[in-house]
Amino acid sequence: MNEEKFYSRFTEKKSSKAEAKNKRREFNKERDKYFDEKRRGLDKKKKIDFDGQKKVPVDAKILSSFNFLDDSKLPADAVKVLEGFDAIVHSVRPMNSRQLSALPKDIRALSHLLTDEREERHVRYMNATEQLSAYLNYFTWWNLVRLTRVFANLKNDAFELNDGDVVLDIGSGPLTAVIALWLSRPELREKKLTVYCVDISQSTMAVGEEIYMSVAAKARPKSENAEGFWKIIRVKGEIGTEIRKKANFIITANMFNELYQKDKEVPEKIADRQIANLLRYAADKCSVFIAEPGMPVAGRFISLMRERFLSRNFSIMAPCPHQKECAMNGLHARYGGSAKWCNFSFSTENAPAKLLKLSESAGLPKERAVISFVCAKKLSASEKNEKSSDSKVTIVSDPIYLPGNRQGFYSCSENGMLLVLNPYGKDLKSGDTLSLSLFTEFSKLEKDHKSGAPELKI
Repeated sequence: MNEEKFYSRFTEKKSSKAEAKNKRREFNKERDKYFDEKRRGLDKKKKIDFDGQKKVPVDAKILSSFNFLDDSKLPADAVKVLEGFDAIVHSVRPMNSRQLSALPKDIRALSHLLTDEREERHVRYMNATEQLSAYLNYFTWWNLVRLTRVFANLKNDAFELNDGDVVLDIGSGPLTAVIALWLSRPELREKKLTVYCVDISQSTMAVGEEIYMSVAAKARPKSENAEGFWKIIRVKGEIGTEIRKKANFIITANMFNELYQKDKEVPEKIADRQIANLLRYAADKCSVFIAEPGMPVAGRFISLMRERFLSRNFSIMAPCPHQKECAMNGLHARYGGSAKWCNFSFSTENAPAKLLKLSESAGLPKERAVISFVCAKKLSASEKNEKSSDSKVTIVSDPIYLPGNRQGFYSCSENGMLLVLNPYGKDLKSGDTLSLSLFTEFSKLEKDHKSGAPELKI
């Protein structure tokens, strides 16, 4: 009879934990491989023979369009800074040859820590030397690529800021969102703004402020009378930490997903608490911008926050073409549910060449960059949300290849989710907002057999 050793239950637990960790890693390898093949497959798919298709009547005509991921809207000096951002980081935080050679490995390790190994991540992980260097040289750079595109394409009335106004960046980290705002909106460089940066890591914010000052020295205001930089006030703390003034523009970028992972409450309760936390900071005139990774859980949270903005007399500035119920709310999407989640992607072909090379070296090649976001503006007591228009749609997905040699795109409208069909090969992509002249009523559109969404041919 084999007698159980007294320590066996402890070693078995340790072994189980290691096995679980290995399973997570294997799962993520398979997931990465699947999505990589899927993305690569988009270009390898059989080209649609648009000219060879039968002439079919369209349901709408495009009157105008714009894309809020359009990199042509970026100022020339911002593009130059992004191309050489690694040199700016190294000037602030130099690395020796050993650290440089280890950087790809450190980036890969941090990527695991931020995804499949997040349970083992310490709350102050950014204070570690290798992890902060990896974050600054890779994740900050990619986040700047994403955020500058979105900021550059938001409507001007999202940034109605005057001298003396306050910007609040919660979960600021190395001031990524602040740097992105400076680069992408040159008109704001002329303003005398105070920027409160709130984060639990004072040292990370300190490094970020140095990087911001270096960026501001390279991307100057046009006016010689401008200050040349904003006043930065660093506040150590989490969301809810008090600041001295009310904010006219509030930013949170990649913050809620970390809080979301640790919170045990249902998503609706989390959103209720966080909208209350955010709006305590809001001045009478205020806009709020929230950005999160383009994952199902983040898309769901963004949708919940959008719903709460609308119930509190805010207008949705972007990305939605309407003020009605969210058409792509991501409900149960992370568990395989049928609901789509709102996220936008763009090709990285115009991303900084050195960043793409670093991504390859780290074993994290990136052909598409993804983001979920919402921008909302607080209305005055006399203002009301503009009447929605069923003649606007926003394309959310990459091309979908459908039976019958067809191409489509999942899209958002005030009438719910649509499947926009592209029988004549128009240049459409994720992030396009289209103003349409409708020939067919929405109620009379044919339905897609798989998703149930109305099919709109344009």
